Formats: sequence, C-alpha cells, structure tokens
Amino acid sequence: MKISIITVTFNSAKTIEGTIESVLSQKCPNIEYIIIDGGSTDGTVQIIERYQKRISRWISEKDHGMYDAMNKGISIATGDVIGILNSDDVYMNAYVVSDLMALMHAKKAQVVFADLILVDQNDDNKILRYYDSGRFHPNKFQYGWMPAHPTVFVKRELYDAVGLFSTTYQIAADYEMLIRILAIQRARYAYLPKPVVRMRSGGASTAGLSRNWILNKEIVRACRENGIYSNLVMLLLKIPAKLWERLAPQKRF
Repeated sequence: MKISIITVTFNSAKTIEGTIESVLSQKCPNIEYIIIDGGSTDGTVQIIERYQKRISRWISEKDHGMYDAMNKGISIATGDVIGILNSDDVYMNAYVVSDLMALMHAKKAQVVFADLILVDQNDDNKILRYYDSGRFHPNKFQYGWMPAHPTVFVKRELYDAVGLFSTTYQIAADYEMLIRILAIQRARYAYLPKPVVRMRSGGASTAGLSRNWILNKEIVRACRENGIYSNLVMLLLKIPAKLWERLAPQKRF
C-alpha cells in the first residue's frame, strides 16, 4: 500500500524540523510525504526547503485554518492510506508507520490508531499525560471519547465516502470526522496498544480552559449533527479517566 502522511503547519519554525525528520526516518516503504503550510513568515518555509528533495509535495499559501489545510492535503494525496501528523508532533520511533500498516493488514482494518503521550511544549522529556486510545469505542463518542487523532491512519476510500473535514469547527473537526468514519460509516478499526506519537502541549485542543470550553461545545455539536445525543454534563463523566491519564503518566509505558 502507498501511505500518504500530511503535515499542516503555520509559523512552526521551532518544531517543524523534528516533525519532518520523524516522518522521513520511517522504515516503511512507499510513503508519500505532503506538507501544507499556511504562508508562514517565521522561517518555516526555509526549513521545509532544506528537505524538499525528500518531500513528495509541499505548498505554502494562505488558507482558512488548520482544517482547510488538512483538506488541501487530502485532496492532493495519492496514497491508499492517509495519516495526519501536525507540525509540533513526532513519531516516537522509525517503525511507527510500518507497525500500524502491519496491524491494518493483519486485521483487515480500514482505520488503525494507537496511544499518544502529551509532553510539555518547552521540554519534550516532561510527560504531562498518557492518552490511552484503548478506552475508545464508537458508543463513547457521546461522552467525549475519540482515538488520539495524530495516531490515526485511514483508508483513502473512507474519505471518498464521507467527505472532507468541516471548516465550520474551530477545534473539533477531527472529532466530527471520526464520528462520520467510525460511527456513521462503521469502518472496521484496529488498535495498537502502545504510544506512537509524542505531541507537544499548547496546540488547538490543549491550549487552556477557554479553548477546552470551545472544544467541548463543539464535541456536543458534532455528535448532534450526526444523530448522536450528547450534552456537556455527559462529557464531564470522562474527567476521572482524564485525571488518571495525567497521574504519573511516565509509568504507563
């Protein structure tokens, strides 16, 4: 299978090089690497240019936000499977993609995902949370549960079936997309029980209480727009489990 990995970025000069190197280091054959930049002005483009001979395709132009950029990447991707790794995330080793593709093949899955560790944005050795995707089941969307999106790889046929990300969401378009794929389309999925991505805090979904409030409201909206009942009180039920993930997370693996 041909695998397309998409990185979307905007003014990410401090982190983009690590992301690029983690993708280019993958031992899995036949990877198409696409970078969609939103017209960065901080040196991001110059870093991308240093690697352009090893990048399949990259674009730098103004866009309408993160999800618009992801849609651009999906639209030009030619792989049978698509993964999205943002510009402040890195794969934890060189075998992440090959391990996930082996699982996809073995389980005849259309979607695969794994665990993730959240680290401090200024010190990637400081682990803040262990994100356990193994807790997920499609029935839990209404309670705010989803697989860790940076670990998710999806067969291209599913994007063809359900369409692109909704650009009407600020933070939760990935949540809404996974509802369409896993709950509405009922795609076959498989879970790899180990962390495969190191994600820095401070991104759209981890940037403080105000953003968390927006996220939760958008999760409720995403559920209801897809015929799944949810409310903010139901989302509160996941708090104990989330607190546990932040309790001594380095001991989880």
